[in-house]
Amino acid sequence: MKITLAKTAGFCFGVNRAVDIVEKLAELGEKVCTLGPIIHNAQLVAELEKKGVRIINSPNEAASDEVLVIRSHGVTAAVEEDCEKFAKRVENATCPFVSKIHKIVNERSLMGDIILIAGDEKHKEVEGIRGHVKGESYVFGDEAELEKILKNHPEFCQKSISVVSQTTFHKEIWEKSEKILKKVCTNAIIFDTICNATSKRQTEASELSKISDVMFVVGGRHSSNTNKLFSICSENCNATYLIETADEVKREQLIGAESIGVVAGASTPAGIIKEVISVMTETIKTTDELNIGAEISDDMSFEEALELSLSSLNTDQKVHGVVLAVGPTEIQVDIGRKQTGYVKAEEFSYDTSVKLNEVVKVGDELDLIVMKTNDQEGTIMLSKRRYDNIANWDKIVEACENGTVLEGKVTEIIKGGMIVNALGFKVFIPASQATLTRGADLEPLKGTTVSFKVLEIGRRRRVIGSVRAILQEQRKEIEAKFWENIAVGDVFKGVVKSLTGYGAFVDLGGVDGMVHISELSWQRIKNPAEVVSVGDTLEVYVKDIDTEKKKISLGHKKPDENPWLIFTRDYADKEVVKATIVSMTAYGAFARIIPGVDGLIHISQIADRRIEKPQDELKIGQEVDVKIIGVDEEKKRVSLSIRALLEPAKEEVAEEAAPATEEAVEAPAEEAAE
Repeated sequence: MKITLAKTAGFCFGVNRAVDIVEKLAELGEKVCTLGPIIHNAQLVAELEKKGVRIINSPNEAASDEVLVIRSHGVTAAVEEDCEKFAKRVENATCPFVSKIHKIVNERSLMGDIILIAGDEKHKEVEGIRGHVKGESYVFGDEAELEKILKNHPEFCQKSISVVSQTTFHKEIWEKSEKILKKVCTNAIIFDTICNATSKRQTEASELSKISDVMFVVGGRHSSNTNKLFSICSENCNATYLIETADEVKREQLIGAESIGVVAGASTPAGIIKEVISVMTETIKTTDELNIGAEISDDMSFEEALELSLSSLNTDQKVHGVVLAVGPTEIQVDIGRKQTGYVKAEEFSYDTSVKLNEVVKVGDELDLIVMKTNDQEGTIMLSKRRYDNIANWDKIVEACENGTVLEGKVTEIIKGGMIVNALGFKVFIPASQATLTRGADLEPLKGTTVSFKVLEIGRRRRVIGSVRAILQEQRKEIEAKFWENIAVGDVFKGVVKSLTGYGAFVDLGGVDGMVHISELSWQRIKNPAEVVSVGDTLEVYVKDIDTEKKKISLGHKKPDENPWLIFTRDYADKEVVKATIVSMTAYGAFARIIPGVDGLIHISQIADRRIEKPQDELKIGQEVDVKIIGVDEEKKRVSLSIRALLEPAKEEVAEEAAPATEEAVEAPAEEAAE
């Protein structure tokens, strides 16, 4: 086991300076208040409060007999002026590197420059920087936000721009942002204001996380630079933990790791770092090497960090025991020694949900590891979980060598894949190996149990697995059985997997078949999407099978739903029906009698007179009465007529009205003669 502590761990120059200012004032007996927490570390702030240092949120809260200290993040110019009005005096503990940025933005903005700031808009340091700008300023947190600003302000290309960054800004994002600025705003003046210590800290964190099985980032959760270190380490090491104190170090985080890396934020006290290292070495008790890269203190020795006194000759010794008693939090075990053996609940299983009284009973025999012997109290602390862990690692190695299938629970969905907890170990399943379909959403898998194969074991016990390998094998078995039994005419209920311009592919249960566009609907359609969507369930039947090419042609249209059969069954020649105009051509109009059956009203059959075009009498969507004047069974064509309904009516009216018309004509003539 190797533990490596980064060289840059602990206080940076600016933080150390700010803390020294406050502590010296307190030692001199001054009443001290700080404008906000002096640094982002709750433990150190609590220690200062014990020394009488109080935190205020606004300058007007300072008493006239107090020394007000401006913290390392700095404040706006207006707040600096207000501080002088209320306190006995002001001690400006702003980091010199931050003060330099204040000077840059103040001078450049007075010259008329627009100021762009790379950083977290809500961070106190960035708020302070903007407070020294005499004009326009914009903040961006990454490349996307920068590009958005430049897109919304195309005039920037013609104006003077100065660019700075928060001292703890992400180095990689800053470099990418620089490239964008140099390409889009050639007139921009770029000031690299990332603190050199921050840059070194991030570089070392990146390098250390690439060669470590487990990474611990020690620092306040509200600390910007600590969170950036966590982000950097997480990109390279799946097992990365952000902790504030040694109390957060858990045994399960260390088991199975051959190399552990430790980095710390710029506001993390040396004492906390030492406690973390101490707890780690006490917890694992098998440390072969402790690499203290950082000089966190002159008096910290190798022996102090390792705390060899906590290890005994019995540590890690395998024993066999019999359960004497079972309680809710621990098990009492007889291992054949004068000391009484105990197994705490957290040391029984890597599954924290296990309840001891449900899985263990008096008389059960257990294989255990001796964790710690206390001869003075006559007790031995034992671990079944650690014993199982050793045995389970052998199972994982064997599974890798023999292709054995393992099971595990998906505990995390991370960038690039997911983490599966199997036999107490974290197994990384790349996204490409998590499902049958590349690019599938992995979130629904979280919390589920999956089967997988071990593809690779790295030299630092990094396990890479594949769920896809199992799914592919299962699919092959399903396919083989499917092809043995399938026959033309078989009916399936399948799910639409994808659509193309010529049809839809349907999953029949491990094997796909294709429904041609002509088979999707009795009506004429231009695209399958008009009648079906991905995910729909369709009832289909097998029309044709090509076993050599492994292709299946499917049908979906039901014969008894054939519109032509319905038409010929329900409608007769010379019958008058209602129809809806659906389209027009130069030679007539098509009217829909029933869905799937359209008839042609020839232009000569639209009116009782000659017309130039169908649109003169009809419009799309209009419902009309028509007479069926012809049915071509072979070509499935129907001829319709509106005129046939108009002409008989006209002739009948003419015959009945003829005598009356003569009388009507004569009557006025007689009246005129009189």
